[in-house]
Amino acid sequence: MSVLLRVQDDDFKVTPWEVTGRVDYERLIQQFGTQKISKDILNEISKISRGKMHVMIRRDIFFSHRDLDLILKDYAEGRGFFLYTGRAPSLGMHIGHLIPFLFTKWLQDVFDVNVYIEITDDEKFMRNQDYTLKQTSEWAHQNILDIIAVGFNPDKTFIFKDTEYIRNMYPLVTSIAKKLNFSQVKATFGLDASSNIGILFYPAIQIVPTMFEKKRCLIPAAIDQDPYWRLQRDLAEPLGYYKAAEVHSKFLPPLASSDGKMSSSIPESAVYLSDQPKTVEKKIMKYAFSGGQATTELQRKLGANLNVDVPYQWLYYIFEDDDSEIQRIASEYSSGKMLTGEIKKILAQKVNQLLEEHRKKREKSEEAYLRFLYDGKLARQMWERVHS
Repeated sequence: MSVLLRVQDDDFKVTPWEVTGRVDYERLIQQFGTQKISKDILNEISKISRGKMHVMIRRDIFFSHRDLDLILKDYAEGRGFFLYTGRAPSLGMHIGHLIPFLFTKWLQDVFDVNVYIEITDDEKFMRNQDYTLKQTSEWAHQNILDIIAVGFNPDKTFIFKDTEYIRNMYPLVTSIAKKLNFSQVKATFGLDASSNIGILFYPAIQIVPTMFEKKRCLIPAAIDQDPYWRLQRDLAEPLGYYKAAEVHSKFLPPLASSDGKMSSSIPESAVYLSDQPKTVEKKIMKYAFSGGQATTELQRKLGANLNVDVPYQWLYYIFEDDDSEIQRIASEYSSGKMLTGEIKKILAQKVNQLLEEHRKKREKSEEAYLRFLYDGKLARQMWERVHS
């Protein structure tokens, strides 16, 4: 029986749909019952990747897991595994949305495995009374173009929209739904009498891709999504499948605060993938929360608090890959040698570099769209299952 997997108190709140306050990640590990990624696991990944570990795992941004050690064991013993992640479509993707996709793409490159990417246009529609299916469908198309631009292998990646692929999934959906009861789903997600029955049923759909292959599945995602996979782990083995393995990321903080996570609905808190260079620079210079001092004199004397400084956190999370350079920035900024305006300019330049590269790749995404959804090697295999 799954238990309520939501953390909420006066300090912070973490649910699959809302994250607020300063998150205590050590406490999440304890209360969610996950494991911190150990040095042994890091050493094994470093060995497999020939020392070229992704910045987000070597800096503890991906920090927690379930059965990542078993994934590595399966790989070493030749059984292999596959990757699964997803996206609830929105009007525009922001920098924070890229984190699981960038890391998943790196894992695909290193381990040479299949990737399944679920676009949950149905859940997005059901969770908001103001949205139409036409809206969520259009957002899905635009978001998929951004996902393709990340650079996944088109012959080993299948991107699918729930409302379109449901006919292939439905037999397994019903088997999963039969194993779940109202009390489990209600307790896990905190649903109440006002929740529509679509949301009550939806977890059965999101669990299905963990069973697309008779191998262990690894899910890279933010830790707030863990409740879905706890349900999967309760019922997978009775259905003849492996329990899903997970690797969890921390939350990229919003621009305007070092607490919570970035939100698409608050423009000043996010940098969107579509933002132009001047907009990016303006947002960072104006809104990025600073851990620096109020005056130049005090900054020179006391230095910045890196733990709450958003420009530094963004650089550390993803935008400065060079470890020696991030150490230099940390040293100079915390000692007062570097000013807030200087670190914000560094971040703006780095963000614009990433977005410029992303835009160039996205221009070619429309050409590749059919391969990822229908015509690529893995996509064809998945669609042919309905006729087999």
